[in-house]
Amino acid sequence: MSKIQMTTPLVEMDGDEMTRIIWKQIKDIVLLPFVDLKTEYFDLGLVNRDNTNDQVTIDSANRTKELGVAVKCATITPNAQRMTEYNLKSMWKSPNGTIRAILDGTVFRSPIMVKGISPIVSTWKKPITIARHAYGDVYKNTEIKVPGAGKAELVFTAEDGTVIRETIMDFDAPGIIQGIHNKNKSIESFAKSCFTYALDTKQDLWFATKDTISKKYDHTFKDIFAEVFEAEFKTKFEEAGIEYFYTLIDDAVARIMKCEGGILWACKNYDGDVMSDMLASANGSLAMMTSVLVSPDGKYEYEAAHGTVTRHYYKYLKGETTSTNPMATLFAWTGALRKRAQLDGLADLEAFADKLEKASIETIEEGTITGDLKNLIDCPVKNVVNTEDFLKAIAAKL
Repeated sequence: MSKIQMTTPLVEMDGDEMTRIIWKQIKDIVLLPFVDLKTEYFDLGLVNRDNTNDQVTIDSANRTKELGVAVKCATITPNAQRMTEYNLKSMWKSPNGTIRAILDGTVFRSPIMVKGISPIVSTWKKPITIARHAYGDVYKNTEIKVPGAGKAELVFTAEDGTVIRETIMDFDAPGIIQGIHNKNKSIESFAKSCFTYALDTKQDLWFATKDTISKKYDHTFKDIFAEVFEAEFKTKFEEAGIEYFYTLIDDAVARIMKCEGGILWACKNYDGDVMSDMLASANGSLAMMTSVLVSPDGKYEYEAAHGTVTRHYYKYLKGETTSTNPMATLFAWTGALRKRAQLDGLADLEAFADKLEKASIETIEEGTITGDLKNLIDCPVKNVVNTEDFLKAIAAKL
């Protein structure tokens, strides 16, 4: 059989531990037999990141800016224990954070829904995608423990010496203070990424803040989204037949529990953090959750939403067979191949990505599953297999 051809390479970012093993299995079993795969390979495994002083991560992100589409394996963000385990020169930053900063991107996460695994929220019939702003707010905060009575102030000193001063609180006893910030440019990039992705996926876009209470901070988010929409996206949304809807965050939460899904929900940083975890839990498994980073100028980096599955990796090193779910990593590949196909006008490659996802979902729905789905899926016969045999079953169906 002649293989499906590619014209432009993907940026391929390899990773760590069990997901690195699965990465190779996916390529060998369900990709390379069918596609003449073209990638520019970057090894983001922790050993190579340490050897290159993390330059490889920067290089992979910059190449993504040039080629437009990347696919990334899960990677380790080292802590003190990893410093010792891998004998690292430095406690390197999160690769995802580095790539996100270089691409100025927004993270979009969505569940892979299959028959037999019903969301806990019974009204959800279609996937809900969470778009999380990944800059500022509580994640870049400054905090003070107030020891006792005193005056707390918020002070901004401009370059020309102008001072803006607001009283936060006249304390009469111990307490706490937190200062958070954001930047208009980052909020604008967030808005553009969300509108672009909504058009790309043809989904209605919801956005919510607490602007009735936070009349300057949250209201700025609301205003920037409205300005970007009116200036660049309103006509495009009308032509695509989709809607941009703004509401308060508490109203959005109430509505989301009653909707049927099939929407894109844009959230500020903290809201997106907790709501994406809620969404993943309600749909059963992080291994069934896709993740894609989208820049405001339309660059895409696809990955799994989960980590490197360390516990299974240690079993693998002992020679034990593992039944690790590869679906999120597989869908990272199909997402990247589909986007590359769309950008390059390759209908057969796009059809391949669609068929591979369909074969994967049907394999699960017919009862051939990995161990994590055993207690989640409702089907007459459950055939729990190891990762390699699961991928081979997908390949056979494909």
